[in-house]
Amino acid sequence: MSRKERMIEARNMVKLYTEAEKAVLNNQRYEIGNRKLVRANLREIVTSRKEWQSILDSLENGGAMRVRRVIPRDT
Repeated sequence: MSRKERMIEARNMVKLYTEAEKAVLNNQRYEIGNRKLVRANLREIVTSRKEWQSILDSLENGGAMRVRRVIPRDT
């Protein structure tokens, strides 16, 4: 899969997870008579959206990792 195709896929996944998150937030739990129903696990949706957002950010930034040098010093 090319980089452009991965970016398109990542954008689509971020969009889908964002829409799912909104749907769950609007109506996560509801009751019908004496039955209580849960629509989806919000925590899993948010975690997956963040993972896809991280992938997208990495692809948009050229995939380069940022390296910083740290010099430990005694104080």
